[in-house]
Amino acid sequence: MGMEREIKLLLPPAQAEPAAQWFVARAGHAGRAIRLSNIYFDTPQLTLAASKSALRLRHTPDGWLQTFKTVGNATEGLHSRHEWEMPVAGEALEIDALLRECDEPHAAQALRDAAPQLIALFRTDFTRTLWQVVVDGAEVEAAIDQGNVLAEVNSELRRAPISEIELELKSGEEAALHALSAELRKQIAGLAPENVSKAQRGYQLRAG
Repeated sequence: MGMEREIKLLLPPAQAEPAAQWFVARAGHAGRAIRLSNIYFDTPQLTLAASKSALRLRHTPDGWLQTFKTVGNATEGLHSRHEWEMPVAGEALEIDALLRECDEPHAAQALRDAAPQLIALFRTDFTRTLWQVVVDGAEVEAAIDQGNVLAEVNSELRRAPISEIELELKSGEEAALHALSAELRKQIAGLAPENVSKAQRGYQLRAG
């Protein structure tokens, strides 16, 4: 079972370039920009949302990934949640493979119950610019995400902007995330902790 730990910060769009330049200086290398297209699935009755989990199919430059996450806990922008992620052959979920990996019984049962009725509910399309940052011996993947959450409801396309920073701990102690976040917020005005995930924003967009 993987445990994802990251700090998410809302980024004023006007501060995106200063934040990018700060990461270039801090990491010592130019960021790597990739385009990510994501489709989120649930049942018409929102079985997964009710179980506090989310299911995503992501297209990356290297192929397709499927990801199953629990909502977990989010406090002051720090998200801690279970995550199971694996490559898939194409633009299709492979639920049996996820169920073999998912070792959290409540989440696994919710996915098993939802599987026969899964539909695509909404998507997120954004550009992610990545840096690898070392903080007190810990490795942190820093990302600036800019794009949109998109949901079609009753033939109406709804849209909400994405502009945020994610600091994900890859190895080392969680204190490194807080140290890097504090350092960043001293230099870039207007950053604010974000406790709402992209998946939760998608559900909110559908709900209006």
